[in-house]
Amino acid sequence: MPPSMVLVVDAVQGTLDDLGTPLSDVTFVVFDLETTGGSASEHAITEIGAVKVRGGEVIGELATLVDPGGPIPPFISVLTGITDAMVVAAPRIESVLPSFLEFIRGTTLVAHNAGFDVGFIKAACAAHGYPPPINAVLDTVDLARRLLTRDETPNCKLATLARLFRTSTEPCHRALQDARATVGVLHGLIERAGSFDVHTVEDLRSFVRAPTPEQRRKRHLADLVPHAPGVYVFEDAHGEALYIGKSTNLRNRVRSYFTASETRPRIREMIGVAERVRPIVCATALEAEVRELRLIGAAKPRYNRKSRFPEKAVWLKLTDEPFPRLSIVREVKDDQGTYLGPFGSTRLADDARAALHEAVPLRRCTERLTLRTTRPACALAGIGRCGAPCEGRESPAAYHEHVDAAREAMTGDAGAVFTALEARMERLAAEQRYEEAAVDRDRLAAYVRTAARMQRLSSLTRLPHLVAASPAFSGGWEIHVVRHGRLTAAGVMPKGAHPAPFVEALVATAETVSPGPGPTPAATAEETECVLRWLESPGVRLVEVDGEWSLPARGAARLKARIDLAYAPRHRPSSREGRPLR
Repeated sequence: MPPSMVLVVDAVQGTLDDLGTPLSDVTFVVFDLETTGGSASEHAITEIGAVKVRGGEVIGELATLVDPGGPIPPFISVLTGITDAMVVAAPRIESVLPSFLEFIRGTTLVAHNAGFDVGFIKAACAAHGYPPPINAVLDTVDLARRLLTRDETPNCKLATLARLFRTSTEPCHRALQDARATVGVLHGLIERAGSFDVHTVEDLRSFVRAPTPEQRRKRHLADLVPHAPGVYVFEDAHGEALYIGKSTNLRNRVRSYFTASETRPRIREMIGVAERVRPIVCATALEAEVRELRLIGAAKPRYNRKSRFPEKAVWLKLTDEPFPRLSIVREVKDDQGTYLGPFGSTRLADDARAALHEAVPLRRCTERLTLRTTRPACALAGIGRCGAPCEGRESPAAYHEHVDAAREAMTGDAGAVFTALEARMERLAAEQRYEEAAVDRDRLAAYVRTAARMQRLSSLTRLPHLVAASPAFSGGWEIHVVRHGRLTAAGVMPKGAHPAPFVEALVATAETVSPGPGPTPAATAEETECVLRWLESPGVRLVEVDGEWSLPARGAARLKARIDLAYAPRHRPSSREGRPLR
């Protein structure tokens, strides 16, 4: 450095803010809720318990029962011990919420499975015009999963962790007691975190989000994955599929599993078991989506949650017998029966059946009736809900008028069922029987949504052959061949190529499809829905269509918007009241 030049360095002293807030100086509010169910949009809070702690000392508590605005389900009362009689004189959530929000002001919230409790608080704030809390949130479940090993604890349930840390309060599904137990668990976890040089609340939050050692160690598994659309399969040392996913860029997606952005506990656990990633390159994003569904259904990887058991779909069948009835089945057969579905559960299928029975007086007995069968009629005949064909009161011709109406409601016009249920709901609402009206609303929703979905699927699965194209990012065209709702070929036509020979070659190599019975005869409903979403996306053009692609003019799709409106978020004192369908 030349003698004439002088280097001046300004010394800047760091502040305590640069070091973070020591955990001993942080005010935590550890809270717990009891509710009438698991959905913040459909269920209500019955109890709030919160404990304010700082430096290991309790400095305040808040506890109150809450009137949920409706009956508490019996199984919830058995679990929590909270009954309708206990909350009849309790304040409503709109009276309790301001006190709770003031209690947590300026603190860090802590809960066990925090997403559940915070979700209910945010839903209550939205319903009553309060801004959602902006407090930082810590989840003791996430902390436990990062700090504890399987050798120490078989699971991260609150009761299990309370025993491990020998908390002074035992959790019992009551809000304040569970919050007190969570305080003991939090202190035990913070003590463990100290061995990882976690001494500030900022360190603690970063520690939860940081990649695990297994994630850092296995980053090399993404090195040989290409930058292309397709499917990736995480496999263990024996070649068993652990998890299957899809992406438009396989390399980028697989890399993300080894970063801090991947925080799902199940997936982090899966990374610890995985030994390789097998990429399957696909021509288009739609092909990747369909291949993913097929591979998950075939391999049933234990870390995938969705689409593992397509064969367990449930159907509502109008049977083929002299006096048909509505039956819930798990298999679509090649018979003369009429099917509605698929449903995600038996409960939804039963709801749809109840909706149909409200509009059409089909028999509900399960015995097979013949033209010669005679037996005493049930109570439904006495109240006019069944024509009693079992006693011969209703002729086969008269009964088949009801059968034709039910078949039309399942496959075509849903208006009769909608009108019957809407009239019943209006009558129940006028009598302030809101719980019963809500049950009918759910039944109608199960019927209309499934009928609308099935009619959309059937419109495509009836076509023996369809070719469609959409613009590709490369400037060419993505072309797909679909037969009876099943994707049978996919390819990308280069920019400037002549379409006719390319389409002809793709069609010639497409899979041959022999359709089976039912509304989804050649693929799962989920696969056909993927194809439908692509066909309805902007820019898609039909190249070849064999047959007519249409929906019923008075089908269930025209009513689905009114059903969805009834389930839209709403601001009212009781979220359990039935909403009109007008």
